Amino acid sequence: MDVISGKWKALLLWAIAEKPCRFGELKRAVPGITEKMLIQHLRELEADGIVHREVFHEIPPKVVYSATELGASLNKALEPLGAWGDAHITEISARRQRKASAISPGPESM
Repeated sequence: MDVISGKWKALLLWAIAEKPCRFGELKRAVPGITEKMLIQHLRELEADGIVHREVFHEIPPKVVYSATELGASLNKALEPLGAWGDAHITEISARRQRKASAISPGPESM
């Protein structure tokens, strides 16, 4: 679980497993991720052998991230988790909204 721990790693892996991506493409594919977290998670995924980083020595420099064989197998293992999330997103979102409504008082209570 440590390999995919954190809010962003699974999302990054799903994006990279779909097709090799450049840094900017990943930043757009995972809305809300900061540049610092993107760099940190990509380095960790690369160190764990999940992501391959290929540097093309050209002007301007080009770096492409892709899933390794190990990363592709991890992505395959995560597919049922993604399917579960798709099946239950509406219910979970509704519960979170109800909880948020119960915690924050409405304007009529002020």
